[in-house]
Amino acid sequence: MGLTWDQVDLDGEELTISHQLTRVHGKLLHRERTKTEDSTASLPLLGLCVSALRDRQKIQQKARDEAGDRWQETGLVFTTRWGTAVEPRNFNRSFAMHCRNADVPRIRVHDTRHTCASLLAALDVHPRVAMRILRHSQISVTMDVYTQVPSPETRKALDRLNSSFDSD
Repeated sequence: MGLTWDQVDLDGEELTISHQLTRVHGKLLHRERTKTEDSTASLPLLGLCVSALRDRQKIQQKARDEAGDRWQETGLVFTTRWGTAVEPRNFNRSFAMHCRNADVPRIRVHDTRHTCASLLAALDVHPRVAMRILRHSQISVTMDVYTQVPSPETRKALDRLNSSFDSD
C-alpha cells in the first residue's frame, strides 16, 4: 500500500519497494523504510502486472480529473478517489468482498504471500529465487514458514491454469 509511482518502472518492467504504510498511535504514516534491507530491492514485473499497473494509472487519472481541486497528490499507486492513502482496514474489507464475489475461499491478504510461495514451489522455482521474490532474508523463512509442498493435484491444476493462459 506504500508503493509510489516513482518506484515503478513500467518500461523496464520492475519496481522498487522502499516505503511502507503503517499505523502508529492510530495515525497512518508513509515511511521510507521497509522491515529489512533485503526488502528494499528491485523486483521484476510480469507482463500481467505491467498491464494492471498501466490500467491503474488510467483509473487514477480519471479519479484525479473527477476530484479536481479536492485531489491530494501523494504519489501513491493505490489511493482513494481523493488521492489519499487507502486505509488498510478498508483494503482488507474490499479484498474479502472480492474473494466472496469470485467464490473463492476467504483468506487474509497476508496469506497471499503463502499462496505465492507455494505456487513458486509447485512451478519448481529454485528456493533462492522464491526467497528473493518474497523478500525474505533467510531461506528457512521461505521454505519452512511460507511454502507448502504441492500435491500431484496441485501440479495438475497449475498445468491447466498455465494452458488457459496459452490459449488467450
